[in-house]
Amino acid sequence: MIFRKYILFIIALFVIFFISSCGDEDSNGTIRIGFSQAMSNDNWRRSMNNAMRLQASLNPKIDLTIKDANYEVARQIEQIENFLADSLDVLIVSPIQSKPITPVVQKALNVGIPVLVVDRKTEGQNYTAYLGADNIEVGRNAAKEIIASDTNDSIRIIEIRGLAGSSPAEERGMGFQQIINQFNKARIVATIEGDWEKESIQDQLELLLKKGIKVNYIFAHNDRMAIGAWEVAHDLGLEKEIDFIGVDGLPGPNEGIQAVKDGVLKATVLYPTGGDEAIKLALKILEKESVSKNNILSTTIINEVNADIMNNQFEKINEQQAEIEDQLTAIKEQEALYSSQNNLLKITIALLCIILSLAIYSIYSIFAIRKKNRQLELTNKKITIQRNQIEKIAEEVKVSNEAKLNFFTGLSHEFKTPITLILSSIESISEVVREKGSTMMNEVELIYNNSNRLLRLINQLLDFRKIEDRKFNLKASKTNLFAFSENIFKDFEREAKKRNINFKLSSNNETLDVFIDRNLMDKVYFNLLSNAFKFTPDNGKVAIWIEDVEGRNIVNIHFKDSGIGIPPNEIDQVFQAFFKGSNNRKNSSGIGLHLSKEFVEMHKGNLQIKSVHGSEFIITLYKGQAHFDEAEIITEQDLVDTKIIDFTSEHLVDDNYLIQAPNKDKEKYSILIIEDNRDLSIFLRNKLQLEYEIHLSDGTDALEKAFEAIPDIILCDINLPDKDGFEICEILKKDLRTSHIPTIILTALGNKESYLKGLLSGADLYLTKPFSYSILVQSIKSLLYNREKLRYYYTSNIHKIEDSGSFGNIEQKFFNQLNSLIKDNLGNSDFSVENLAENLHISRVQLYRKVKAIMGISVSDYIGNIRLEKAKTMLESTSLSISEIAYETGFSSPNYFSTVFKNSYGTSPGSFRKSI
Repeated sequence: MIFRKYILFIIALFVIFFISSCGDEDSNGTIRIGFSQAMSNDNWRRSMNNAMRLQASLNPKIDLTIKDANYEVARQIEQIENFLADSLDVLIVSPIQSKPITPVVQKALNVGIPVLVVDRKTEGQNYTAYLGADNIEVGRNAAKEIIASDTNDSIRIIEIRGLAGSSPAEERGMGFQQIINQFNKARIVATIEGDWEKESIQDQLELLLKKGIKVNYIFAHNDRMAIGAWEVAHDLGLEKEIDFIGVDGLPGPNEGIQAVKDGVLKATVLYPTGGDEAIKLALKILEKESVSKNNILSTTIINEVNADIMNNQFEKINEQQAEIEDQLTAIKEQEALYSSQNNLLKITIALLCIILSLAIYSIYSIFAIRKKNRQLELTNKKITIQRNQIEKIAEEVKVSNEAKLNFFTGLSHEFKTPITLILSSIESISEVVREKGSTMMNEVELIYNNSNRLLRLINQLLDFRKIEDRKFNLKASKTNLFAFSENIFKDFEREAKKRNINFKLSSNNETLDVFIDRNLMDKVYFNLLSNAFKFTPDNGKVAIWIEDVEGRNIVNIHFKDSGIGIPPNEIDQVFQAFFKGSNNRKNSSGIGLHLSKEFVEMHKGNLQIKSVHGSEFIITLYKGQAHFDEAEIITEQDLVDTKIIDFTSEHLVDDNYLIQAPNKDKEKYSILIIEDNRDLSIFLRNKLQLEYEIHLSDGTDALEKAFEAIPDIILCDINLPDKDGFEICEILKKDLRTSHIPTIILTALGNKESYLKGLLSGADLYLTKPFSYSILVQSIKSLLYNREKLRYYYTSNIHKIEDSGSFGNIEQKFFNQLNSLIKDNLGNSDFSVENLAENLHISRVQLYRKVKAIMGISVSDYIGNIRLEKAKTMLESTSLSISEIAYETGFSSPNYFSTVFKNSYGTSPGSFRKSI
């Protein structure tokens, strides 16, 4: 450990050394200078910028940024604001106009940034220093040049001024007038306001000259306006009568010096850019050296005498600047190369040191790791042995728990069949007792209620298993909460009256609708109310209070009783499975409250408990349906249309509403009961045989009995000795002989997977045990009634069967093939039922039973009906004779055809045709 720390310490030292050495170059910091310029003359601006960049390049610490406002005041203000945000060291400004720029310059001074104003001043001298030529002196020099070069007694001058509001324009005009006013012979006859560009003054000057005003000189505040004035005079042919004087004296084409050489201008006043001086002055300011407020650059007159000399000097200066820039570029390249090589060398040394340290550490680590590996191997072996032992014990516990749960679950399912027999028998007995008015009705109801209590306990055990396996699926529908609560309230009213318990239901919003799974919430209500009545003494109180919480998206349902309550130290354990309170002296399974909380939380709600002078359970549910997934919402129609029926009602069923079975000419419908419980089979046979022909099977010969009998209805259990009910149902639905038979599954399996498997196997109805016998009878009659309605419709519309999909896929395919064979042989009077069965690859008996079961008529009658329909159509739409139609539709003779037609339609073929 100590060796490792030593190696890491050495590496850290090398890293610190490398970082510090790489940062030495910038240890003195960078000087950030920003320049916002607004010169309108491109050459003057370029000359200024080049001079500043050249001077800045001589000092590697200077970071110079130049921004061009393009002669826009707003843009220049924005640029200066950006400079201030970047925290410059020095700000250099060449104002477009003095007044608008003054506030932002003052702002820079306020934040401690020195401001160097060049070329033009701001108002009130709000700057650190000014650098530029003396514009008053520039104006004076221009006036002196005019006075000195003219010998006439009278000098008439037009002054062309720069942009109004700019300090150069004001000061040049002031200096010019000071000298002119000293000489009586000189007079300014006109003044033109420009904006430093020649286009701004040419129209005004042209108007003056066209008026015939006499003028000897035109003095413009810069060379561009002076050249523009010459162009106007040239166009009017007056250029030789007037001398032109400008200001700037820049080299290059179309500039002042070249204009003097070309004879366009009489003279120009040199106005130096001072770019290099600006950088020098900025450095002095930063170094806290004493600098003047106003730093004046020298100026001079350039005329035909010295124009060539000045031009050559400028060219030499430009060449020298270019050479210096090239040399500086080469120096920077060398410095960059040196810096990169220096850094590379430092990196190489550092890496070598690190590699050496790591190599030493690696050798040390190899020996240390080998030692640790030996220790880890021993530890892993111990852990592996312990883990295997734990896994073995856990698996044994899991298998044991699973076996216990499967035993109790299976046992619970087995209980449902005898409970079905008990409840169904009690229904039958209650009908007799009710008719005779016997005094034993109370005993019958006692048996019935306790049977239902036993059923609820079994269902709770099954629900507990579902909750543990997470196999519950919520089916929430829109429900009036008060009406839902009131229905359950009525179930407990009798118990409350019997024990003189003050039982109340109230709500502050009886119209409130919420989305709940009615089946699950019914169990929650029943568990909470059962507990309330169990632990509340006679003459006590039990209340349900539905509270629509104002201003919140929740509803609270309070269940409050005056019972024994729950000890405070046991409150947190109430909702644990199999928990029983220390003050509970009554029998209890201990899973009711656990299931209730799970069911409420499935609704995204909460179940709380308070215990003060009794117990109070509070269910909190959300209003609306936004908290549910789309798959958890069902509509009222979904509830009506479901084919899955679960019977857990505590009340005897009144069968006065049952639909009567359709009359089948006094011929009984047949039912095949496939059930391995002999008692239930015998019970159902005895109850149903008065109205139906009953066939029984214990499951071992179910398929043989179905194919032999071809019943009208099949009742089938799931748990059978050979094939289970799902397999039997699927085989029957896929077989042509039995695919049309409605099938009802009777089973104790009430989970979703079994429901789904039953429907997928082709079952028409899924009834869970214990089922109500009255509802079973009603279900049988409803299926037969619906089958009769379909049968009646299609026997009346035989020719439409081919286009319908109302039968199952197998039936539809069968009838399509059947009709096709009949139509193909319609004119063949020798085509018999035996021929038809042979082509369909089934026996004559099976064909007869299939058609009879679905259509309610024999195969011969079915063929005859099709022939008659075809003959009727031909009588309506063709001109064939009756004899031709008879033979065409397969009748052996016209007379036989006429007889059959008259028996079916009540008129002869001839009369029918005449009536059309």
